[in-house]
Amino acid sequence: MSSDEKPDGRPAAPRSLAEALRARDDASLAALLRARPDLVTPVPTDLTQLATRAGTRASVVRALERLDRFALQTAEALAVAGDPASYDELLGLMAGDDGDAAVAAALPHAVGTLREQALVWGGDDRLRLVRTARELLSPSPQHPSPTGLGPTVQEATAGMSPGRIQELVAAAGLPSTHDAVSAAAALTALFTDRERMAKLLGQAPPEAREVLSRLVWGPPYGQVTADPAAHLRWLLDRGLLLPTAPGTVVLPREVALHLRGGRAHRETEAVPPPVEPAGPTGTRQGSPQVVDATAAGQAYTALATVEELLKDWDEGGPAVLRAGGLSVRDLKRTAVALDVSEPVAAFWVELAYAAGLLASDGEADERYAATPAHDEWRERPAADRWAELAGAWLAATRTAGLVGGRDAKDRTLAALGPGLDRSVAPEVRRRVLALLAALPAGTSPDPDSVLARLRWERPLRGPQQEDDLRSRLARWTLQEAELLGITGRGALSSHGRALLGAPEPRATGGTPGIPDTPGDKLPVHHRAAPYGAPAAGPVPPGPADPQAQAAARAAAARLLAPLLPEPLDHVLLQADLTAVAPGPLQRPLADVLDVLADVESKGGATVYRFTPASVRRALDAGRSASDLHAFLAAHSRTPVPQPLAYLIDDVARRHGHLRVGAASAYVRCDDDAVLNEILADKRSAALRLRRLAPTVLAAQADPAALLEGLRALGYAPAAESAEGDVVITRADARRTPPRTPPEPVPEGPPVPDATLLTAAVRAIRAGDLASTAPRKTPGTPPAPGELPRTSPAETLATVQAAVLTGEALWIGYVNADGAASQRVIAPVRVEGGFVTAYDHTADEVRTYPLHRITGVAELADD
Repeated sequence: MSSDEKPDGRPAAPRSLAEALRARDDASLAALLRARPDLVTPVPTDLTQLATRAGTRASVVRALERLDRFALQTAEALAVAGDPASYDELLGLMAGDDGDAAVAAALPHAVGTLREQALVWGGDDRLRLVRTARELLSPSPQHPSPTGLGPTVQEATAGMSPGRIQELVAAAGLPSTHDAVSAAAALTALFTDRERMAKLLGQAPPEAREVLSRLVWGPPYGQVTADPAAHLRWLLDRGLLLPTAPGTVVLPREVALHLRGGRAHRETEAVPPPVEPAGPTGTRQGSPQVVDATAAGQAYTALATVEELLKDWDEGGPAVLRAGGLSVRDLKRTAVALDVSEPVAAFWVELAYAAGLLASDGEADERYAATPAHDEWRERPAADRWAELAGAWLAATRTAGLVGGRDAKDRTLAALGPGLDRSVAPEVRRRVLALLAALPAGTSPDPDSVLARLRWERPLRGPQQEDDLRSRLARWTLQEAELLGITGRGALSSHGRALLGAPEPRATGGTPGIPDTPGDKLPVHHRAAPYGAPAAGPVPPGPADPQAQAAARAAAARLLAPLLPEPLDHVLLQADLTAVAPGPLQRPLADVLDVLADVESKGGATVYRFTPASVRRALDAGRSASDLHAFLAAHSRTPVPQPLAYLIDDVARRHGHLRVGAASAYVRCDDDAVLNEILADKRSAALRLRRLAPTVLAAQADPAALLEGLRALGYAPAAESAEGDVVITRADARRTPPRTPPEPVPEGPPVPDATLLTAAVRAIRAGDLASTAPRKTPGTPPAPGELPRTSPAETLATVQAAVLTGEALWIGYVNADGAASQRVIAPVRVEGGFVTAYDHTADEVRTYPLHRITGVAELADD
């Protein structure tokens, strides 16, 4: 019979977490490393090191923070249970004396989750919470337990005098004992006996029962005076309240559990709260077609807004603050230009930055501008452009909702500035959209129920706060998804569902937010997992690898494309010098019209207004009057109005009549009467003009200021080069050097892929085989994890003997990088300072330099 088996042939109970991990199969180890990726960086040398790392405080805290509320409540109950505790004891703490069918059904999966994440080990008869988790969750005066329970009788009486303990035993009606330990055990037995405890409390004064009712759900500590009242004295004399410090008493854990009916928690939340529809039933439920149409309209608006933002920054956007980001003034100006609020403007700016469409130019006078990727993006179909924006938003860790807030140093957080990354943001966005995807198609959620569900899935440690980061991220997600057109009227659209990679919604039945599962009526979160098997937790929503994400974006674009309006190739010119675009315009038409006219109003139809300044802008860009007439005639469904034709001809007649160049600046004109008119105008005094020749004026202002000054006087000057040619200024000339979008900041170590998990599990198994192989080591055996040490002569002799006998050896080996490891090898031959052997840990034949072997030992016969 093996030492790892019981007399009946069953596996023996593990004596440590390392032994429990050693009993797992490869799939279960891989599930542990996937759930807790910090354990795999770097790859542990063996299972003992893996168990040690899994018990460190930082790793345990991270694992506890990723538990759902019921699994965390289960861990909290184990922290106040015996060590070890049986499954029946844990069930009693979770369900109470009266039982709870929902708790009984959900508890196996919660225990399985804790086992899978190596927070609990042992069989159902000996459940053990890892020591660090017990320390974090157990009650203490400095850190009260989340359960509200206090110390046990044994812990509370540890420093009490033996005589005082005997007085408590006698007052409780128990026979005296020989020592303090047995006296505390007698009190514990009394307080855990339901019948005797009920009889004892039945004798308590009403005021004493009132005191107990105030302490029962925590905090369990209270204050008493040096001369307590009679009802308090009655409780103190019988050990129902125990002193912990001068003037402080505590309610023992066993007494509180009796008063609670055996429950560790006031409310045990075994089932996640459902995501409810918004408002009364049916008030916010529309047809999927209406939702898709509404979302598509908002998606088109999102594209137009981003394009308008980048067009506004085409010739060089706002300056970059010294600390990075946009100034408050520039954000306000951008909000006015986009006709949105400042928080919404910050969202669009951050979205364009996350998509790689704008960045800082890196010049000495650093400014923001569009990137070369913007030009490529503009030429793509509208649906593809939207999918790129939505995908960038979904994966971005930069959080626009934080703009205007304060960082840890009380500095204002600026748009495009540092300090806006929140690594949990992508997870929250995907999870919120996944909850929407679980609702029937066309149904919008109640935001409060979404927040309640998220708090259940990731409960806060410590005091509950309504304005925690995850809740704020969830609210921002609902708002931003509506702005982007992922949702319509609050409900997830079909293209939003495709972007998420979510399946089609169920047709009928089910509770909102909790999909039906075959074979039972429990949510997926709470299927029972057998001992030793990994708990099948909820699959993270959305594709994880880049190829799957690209496929999801393509699918979303295909669904959105038929819903977007077709671009038009015409406008309607009107006699009041306006043009009406009844829908989105084709790219060449929109580009020219943006230069030739100013946007007066937006909406379903865009209204453009022609002004002398806008016409001059088109002439400055290299267009002639005949070009403009031909363009308008070709793209107008109505005849070109006479006032518009006159406006173009009049501005073109005067355009370029004056020429401005660099002297520091000069003005020349063939008509000296025009120059005389300028000199006579009092408004030109600021330009400090003087005549150099009959047709030339010099100015002390720079050419750009002179151009603007003359235009303010009502003239239409044109800039010229040093050769005397007219300088043509084009609108979209300013671009940054090639820039890559900002990389999302990961939340902790990245989740390892399947290849890395397979290699890591294999390496851990190999190292564990080497470290646990029984061996015959002369003298004192090395400590666990320590390499064997033998002299070079002993090493060579032992290896040569193993070649002749065919025995396996345990060796310590240091590679060329200085990394030490233990291996089990079967030597084949020794020559030239090298040993060729079959490496059992790597499962292949390898060659090792003898001088890198630190020591060798023979394996035991068994």
